[in-house]
Amino acid sequence: MSDQYLYLIINFLSIIFPFLFSFHPKLQFYKKWKYIWPALIIPAVLFIVWDMVFTKIGIWGFNERYLTGIYFFNLPIEEVLFFICIPYACSFTYESVNAISGRQRISSKTSRVISDVISFLLIVLGFIFYSKWYTSVTFLACGLFILLLSRVLKADYFGRFYFSFLFILIPFFIVNGVLTGTGIEEQVVWYNDTENLGIRMGTIPVEDTFYGMLLILMNISLYEYFQRPKIT
Repeated sequence: MSDQYLYLIINFLSIIFPFLFSFHPKLQFYKKWKYIWPALIIPAVLFIVWDMVFTKIGIWGFNERYLTGIYFFNLPIEEVLFFICIPYACSFTYESVNAISGRQRISSKTSRVISDVISFLLIVLGFIFYSKWYTSVTFLACGLFILLLSRVLKADYFGRFYFSFLFILIPFFIVNGVLTGTGIEEQVVWYNDTENLGIRMGTIPVEDTFYGMLLILMNISLYEYFQRPKIT
């Protein structure tokens, strides 16, 4: 296998099995595509713009060794596909885990406490490390979005989200681990460590966890919203 297809293959492997299992007769996730596709595309646009800006100012970048060489503005096409493939896989996991579990495993009261703690810590840390762009923007955006959903909009799906996120973290560490250099000679995605805390989980910057949480929570919040009966 040529190195230049590595990132593309990671995207393909991330989505192919969730896509195929979307047609499983007990899940029939494909029937909810009318809700999931707009829930993926809207956050993808926001994150692609964010990605383009951070790439331009050198917060992170991409190793051409692992890219096909096709670009969308200043982003490799593989990075653009990442914001569709990974959210699809995570949304499928969210739906599957909750369908199999049969009930909300984390109570509403507990999920509110979790949301309050996470949002408080992220917002405080975001302000403390205001000079580190990746840390500050990610922590503040994630913390404020959780606060908005939990306390202002009173979202009732946080228990389901947190429970499924425990399962989502498993492929997250695998995929992000490879992208940041685990098991390969060089990084696919490199980071300017002056703009983050410099804390790594293996090869993964700790900020990536909350970057991913924000992305998937945006997907899930829109997915839940689009499914709700519209009042006429």
